[in-house]
Amino acid sequence: MEIGSATQENTRPISRGCGWLKALPGKFKAKGFEIVTKTKKLGEDDPRRIRHSLKAGLAITLVSLFYYLRPLYDAFGQSGMWAILTVVLVIDFSVGATLCRSLNRGFATLIAGALAIGTEHFATLFGEKGEPIVLGFLVFFIAAASTFTRFFPVVRRRYDYGAMIFILTFSLISVSGYRVEKIFELGHKRLSTIIIGAATCMVISIFVCPVWAGEDLHNLVADNIEKLASFLEGFGDEYFKFSEDGDSAMVSKDDNSVLQDYKNVLNSKENEESLANFAWWEPCHGRFGFCHPWKQYLKIGVLSRQCAYQIETLNGYINPQPQAPSEFRRKIQQPCTKLSSESSKALKELASAIKNMTHPSSCDLHLQNSKAAAEELKIALEASPPVKTDLLEVIPAVTVASILINIIKSVENISASIHELSDQARFRTVKSNVIAEKPQLFHSGTVKPISDGDGDGGDGDGGGGDHIVIIVSPENGNPQGLMRSQHVEV
Repeated sequence: MEIGSATQENTRPISRGCGWLKALPGKFKAKGFEIVTKTKKLGEDDPRRIRHSLKAGLAITLVSLFYYLRPLYDAFGQSGMWAILTVVLVIDFSVGATLCRSLNRGFATLIAGALAIGTEHFATLFGEKGEPIVLGFLVFFIAAASTFTRFFPVVRRRYDYGAMIFILTFSLISVSGYRVEKIFELGHKRLSTIIIGAATCMVISIFVCPVWAGEDLHNLVADNIEKLASFLEGFGDEYFKFSEDGDSAMVSKDDNSVLQDYKNVLNSKENEESLANFAWWEPCHGRFGFCHPWKQYLKIGVLSRQCAYQIETLNGYINPQPQAPSEFRRKIQQPCTKLSSESSKALKELASAIKNMTHPSSCDLHLQNSKAAAEELKIALEASPPVKTDLLEVIPAVTVASILINIIKSVENISASIHELSDQARFRTVKSNVIAEKPQLFHSGTVKPISDGDGDGGDGDGGGGDHIVIIVSPENGNPQGLMRSQHVEV
């Protein structure tokens, strides 16, 4: 028995290993299918990613000619590798990001190279023994000062990559120049290849399927406002759902994903700031001219997130526990629904104005309607005090009403900020298609023959001439219509 059990224990690892080997092809197949599915979805979500990958491959292939073509290799030698390295480091998804990295790298290399050569020549004035001491002190001072400048907000936001390249280039050239002769020739070749690599990236990024950071920021801000509008549009119907027996119905937030899209607005700050920074580097393109007010988009983004925070609180009351009494919720249902609906329409008009770059004048009417609904809601709350109900059961519904009223202020702030953007960016004004009708002077009339004298309608000689009285009635509903009678002698 002991021998049989020992043999059985020895065969278990072997059988487990055989089973693992048999399942291995299936696992590889499932993993490969998963990778293909994710890759396909990644490309379908944004086809620009595929084009960017092809552009990067094209740029690297072009600068590789420094090695493939003999004349270029004889002219630049091993320094041609700096062109390939530059392309890998500076090419980015958007035009603004590529220009930011390329210009930062080019100017930083130029300034650092010139400063390093000057430092090297200055250190040689102190003799063979004093040269390393002076050179080490200058390297320490300039590297420390350059590193400290990276803490300035403006430098960190726009020139951080350039500051890093400056420190790297200055240190490499100044330190290596102590042992290398012909340092000027070395710096010239490196600078030339870096400029060629950066220029290649800029040309390809601008002229081959360009992706503009400014346009992405423009659309992102408009889409975020639309997401807020979508939540407010569906909130009234979701919150005031009632079951067939009259009680408040339970609402599942997962049933309507549109109500959850606003959460993307809460995490959009970093993306907006990055796009605004890259858009600052981009040249005039499309509908966006020079000195476009990119900072104003950041202001609108801040106001949109403030509204999204209030919506986040409002979202917690869609399915409150415990539910407020149905009769009380029915009394505030109409003004609450109207308020959220009109605020949603105002936000949609504002988002459309940003996308189409038109003056957002059409949202003012919806803002006025939402304010009127807020007054109706206040009156409904004052006229329906929950005397016979538990106060704790009514507080959630009252809180919802209060948050909706506060959201109007957020919508007003967003509207004012977009009006300011419209003035700064000179959005076009769309003329209304409604043409005011001119008032009609004459609408309807009656002609009655009247005889003076004996009242007969004959044509006697002594009866005087016949007259016609024309009576003109005013336009219906127009108090300024004309009414008069005119005697025409026949």
